[in-house]
Amino acid sequence: MKTPPIPDKLFFKIGEVAELAGIEQHVLRYWEEEIEALKPKKNKSGQRLYQKKDVELIFEIKQLLYAEKFTVAGARKKLKQSKKKETQLNIAFDRDDFVELKEEMKKDLESILNILDKK
Repeated sequence: MKTPPIPDKLFFKIGEVAELAGIEQHVLRYWEEEIEALKPKKNKSGQRLYQKKDVELIFEIKQLLYAEKFTVAGARKKLKQSKKKETQLNIAFDRDDFVELKEEMKKDLESILNILDKK
């Protein structure tokens, strides 16, 4: 399923997003209720304002539901899993580099203290 290019705008109204995605507005509102990740901002009058990341997520949801034949619950679960993978940190580090950096920082701090003591 080919996704159309997303115009370079800060915000999109629900009608624009529905047209871009090729789905009805009520479908978008239903997805918002069912999928936690899809929470567009609303302006003072309550109109939905979708950002580019929201539109990209909508294309991903549409792909999961229509092309890959996931259920809404299955798509929700798949999106949560992919979000968890993105948020995991790589905390591996090179101990030797860390020790070297720590020693450099100590020397820098000691020289700053020396300068401050002289004043």
